[in-house]
Amino acid sequence: MSNSSSSPQPAQLWKQMSETQKLSAAEAFWRDPEGIEQQAEAMVLLAQKLKARPRYIQGLPVEKRAKHLAHVPGMPDLLAARMLVSYHLAHQRPMMSAFLDAVGITHDNGLITDDPKSPVTPEQVSAGRAALEGTYPAEDIQLYFATLLAQDPETWAALRATTSV
Repeated sequence: MSNSSSSPQPAQLWKQMSETQKLSAAEAFWRDPEGIEQQAEAMVLLAQKLKARPRYIQGLPVEKRAKHLAHVPGMPDLLAARMLVSYHLAHQRPMMSAFLDAVGITHDNGLITDDPKSPVTPEQVSAGRAALEGTYPAEDIQLYFATLLAQDPETWAALRATTSV
């Protein structure tokens, strides 16, 4: 979306991810014990796509399910949102922790424990970005910021100026 006043949609972010990121996200999703409800939805989606029964999908190894899921066209927003969260929690915790420390938000190993009482300021965003740049790939930082913005557009509104979605 080029409209800077709107927030990115999870499915849009999903489309922009690399093949490697999608596979990593889909594997993390299938291994995420918090995502049972969305995993059931994903099994139905894959069953329809592959013209198979959900039970067949359930019996596939995680890697195979991940590969199929990573290539689903028209990923639903709720499913994409869960996969983005699973991806970040499984693969980006050090980056998330460094950012949240710099921004001054309470977290447990990158997982926000107390929602911020007020929107994050541009100064906090600048401090957080500075803590990440040079240590983490720009595309990982960009995806994380866009994911935060998609999850909570009010709290993370100051990220709009730093995301290219």
